[in-house]
Amino acid sequence: MPAPSDPDLLARAVRLNDDWFGGMATPESVRWVDNQQSRWGSCSPGDRAIRLSRRLEGMPRWVVDYVIVHELAHFLEPGHDESFWAWVNRYPRAERAQGYLLGWSDAWNMEAPPGPDRDD
Repeated sequence: MPAPSDPDLLARAVRLNDDWFGGMATPESVRWVDNQQSRWGSCSPGDRAIRLSRRLEGMPRWVVDYVIVHELAHFLEPGHDESFWAWVNRYPRAERAQGYLLGWSDAWNMEAPPGPDRDD
């Protein structure tokens, strides 16, 4: 199955924003990037842009959605503090996706992704 296009990713992000943030974290763009080797995603709150690592392509949809939710939450809370994780944890598969990405990172000897129970 081909990876979602950038417009498809934006549509998913808008839906996730509506579902879990009540429309308060609306993105302007979401796109795949090739230059993220240690992060799963990043965002620029000023221009409401989200970038997703191409390493996510082929991962389960709920994992990609989790990374989008994580980045959307940064539009509401800039750091990885308790308030930020409260937003992220609205997504019902957050903990499961965190474990999936942690396991993937460990298998490939990569730095662990941020998590509510890890120092960031």
